[in-house]
Amino acid sequence: MADTLLGPSPSLSLLLKPLAFIPSYHSKSTISKFKCTNSSSPSLMASSSIPPPLQSSTTPPPSLLVFSGGTAFNGVVEELKKLTTRVAHVLPVSDDGGSTAEIVRVLGGPAVGDIRSRCLRLSDGSTAEALAVRQLLGHRLPLHAKEAKSEWYDIVEGEHSLWEEVSVPYRETIRAFLVYFQQQILMRSEAKFCFSNGSIGNFFFAGARIFFQSLESAIFLFSRVSEIPKESLILPVISTNDRLTLGCELWDGRTIRGQNEISHPTNGLLEPVNKKHCSGQALTSRIKRVFYMSSEGQNLLHEVFPPPNPAVLDQLHSVNCIVYSMGSLFTSICPSLVLNGVGEIISSRSCQKILLLNGTYDRETTGFSTSCFVTAITDALNRTYGNSKKCLINPPSAYVNTILVPRNGEIPVDLPALKDQRIFNVVTVDSLEDPKVGITFDPNSLIQTLADILRP
Repeated sequence: MADTLLGPSPSLSLLLKPLAFIPSYHSKSTISKFKCTNSSSPSLMASSSIPPPLQSSTTPPPSLLVFSGGTAFNGVVEELKKLTTRVAHVLPVSDDGGSTAEIVRVLGGPAVGDIRSRCLRLSDGSTAEALAVRQLLGHRLPLHAKEAKSEWYDIVEGEHSLWEEVSVPYRETIRAFLVYFQQQILMRSEAKFCFSNGSIGNFFFAGARIFFQSLESAIFLFSRVSEIPKESLILPVISTNDRLTLGCELWDGRTIRGQNEISHPTNGLLEPVNKKHCSGQALTSRIKRVFYMSSEGQNLLHEVFPPPNPAVLDQLHSVNCIVYSMGSLFTSICPSLVLNGVGEIISSRSCQKILLLNGTYDRETTGFSTSCFVTAITDALNRTYGNSKKCLINPPSAYVNTILVPRNGEIPVDLPALKDQRIFNVVTVDSLEDPKVGITFDPNSLIQTLADILRP
């Protein structure tokens, strides 16, 4: 069926022509502060949050750079738009689980799942068509392999009900890259691609990346199609068309290969990754560091040192605030911090540098206190356990100066240890309990708190 539908590869002009016709889419919380009244004697303060100030015509909204993965921070993206759309979302490209893993296995290249997930959260949803595009690109195929393949054929041939609210220009643009993705799969038929639980957005993204031979071009196209605000940047931390593999070194000397194996192991089964906070047993030894390794590497001898995306470094130089998001500390946040140049720039800035503390333990951080999170971030940015010739010796306060803590979270706030790290501003933010991730920040309260901190 789909095997006979596809003709020669579409030309660049044919694929981009439809873009010219795409239309434009038209609570109070209580905050507890632990602040330093002098360098040696911290004290507790309580205050009511103040709603974000109205921006004057001459004062631009604050600019943020957020280090995060593709899941935990998604819950506050919509609320963050009320404060500012001037946000650079820096995302790792080393995910190797779920639908992304199958694409990387057959077609190679960097992982696009986290980037696709953030793009969808930032996409427009103000019209029926915008919602239809978001639903299409956010759709997942069934778990059963034959059912998944059958539904995929309906989608790629334009016959699925998901297309009903999508106008011809959008349909032609999106479908062209889905067709191109299918062609790439057929060209590697010996690999037997499995569509089970496949993400249509990932397929679109992979097709665009391969066609343009550029991850940035694929992000631009996706942003145009899904109407993401122009001020909102989605930046892969590494600009590459190559496959990237994450490894971690444990304190007991063992090495684990693969992001998913570190954070959410599936025991080799092709199944949805369970990202609930309680999934997976805790590691038998704490993580010493994470690093990049060659795609076929198995140990520390295969470590590689990819350069960071220059656009990330440019944004680090200019933003008003740097945020380390909640999420998987070692597999979502640290992969963006260990690259050469990142620690140098962050330590040189005098801006706000905010850690959003997790509300629950996960496989990577069992037994951690708040200061342990700070230490892990510091070690990553200093590259403490990497090449000794490229290590830094900056103190924790050079990288983190404010910590936001979800109320009633599991992670203990060890104030004396934080004081020793020269971190004196700890803010407690209202929280809520999510059945999937446990205790997390209340989005409205979190954004109000950020507004209070960033007020000129």
